[in-house]
Amino acid sequence: MNSYDDHPVTGNNLKESVRLQRQVLSEIMGHALLRLAGLCREVMSDRHALESVLTEALPHLSYCKHLYVLDDEGQQLTANITQHGSDASHLHRQRMARPYMQGIVGVTDFKLSDAYISRNKKRPSLTAVQVIRGAAGEQLGFLGADFDLRELPHTERLYKEPEDWRQIKGDPAIRGGVFQQQRIDSLMDQQIDNVLSVMNELILERGVYHGKFHFSSNRATLWHADDPFVYRLLTIDELTAPDICLAYPRRPYHERAIVPPGQVREVFEIFKQLRFADENVYLRAGSLNIINGMVGLNFSCDGSHYMRYDEFLAKNTNFWFGVLGS
Repeated sequence: MNSYDDHPVTGNNLKESVRLQRQVLSEIMGHALLRLAGLCREVMSDRHALESVLTEALPHLSYCKHLYVLDDEGQQLTANITQHGSDASHLHRQRMARPYMQGIVGVTDFKLSDAYISRNKKRPSLTAVQVIRGAAGEQLGFLGADFDLRELPHTERLYKEPEDWRQIKGDPAIRGGVFQQQRIDSLMDQQIDNVLSVMNELILERGVYHGKFHFSSNRATLWHADDPFVYRLLTIDELTAPDICLAYPRRPYHERAIVPPGQVREVFEIFKQLRFADENVYLRAGSLNIINGMVGLNFSCDGSHYMRYDEFLAKNTNFWFGVLGS
């Protein structure tokens, strides 16, 4: 098989990234299985000869978990040929109703299935199916190849999170009762200026690149550049004690940050406005990531919004309560 590195993948959203990766995998698998189907065609009537062909081919398909051949009605003609030997327990198994066989007959000669959870190991898997045709083009059967996603060539290319404003509606039960509830002053509300100042200092001078205020539950979570895989939780007592900053090493403002340092506090001030602007519809949680520049908001109506910091700063509170009331 070709190396995946010969097929660079880019994509500006999750679905497109997945589509491009599947396209590359189809190219890699399709050529190899087409050649193998040609060899199988010559010995379709001889199970043992078929298994010999598959056994000889498998070492050249190093990412393949199982190889097998089906007749033209989807019944398995061979054992499963694996990297560890032959498994005859699937002989005569009827596979035509399996999801990876759907849509292949009369449509295409090759299909790469959607990922599915395997029956035995319960792991994400793929199946590639290649139609086996005779010399005159008649359909003789199918060549199947199962793949474990963990064992495929390095297809993982982290997709780029979209920067467009995204609105996600939450629990309808909460939205329906929003005007029967009222904001109650939290401890964080009572000391909000100090809390915002502490987080501002942690981001500008102490290596924090992502901070989230949970206004209603009196806490904050943050991620630090020195230990980015672990989040830290600050209680209201810690958030209102400026000397908590001494627990974090002094670091320059992160070089990858796209949010100008002077606008971090501006974002936080709008959080404050959204927290107090209305007694029924109010900000429950707000976050800022200075690396990707994204602001996250969660309101009392359980609606969530994600957008770039500059777009967020360009909007006023009237905009937000018009959106939330729509």
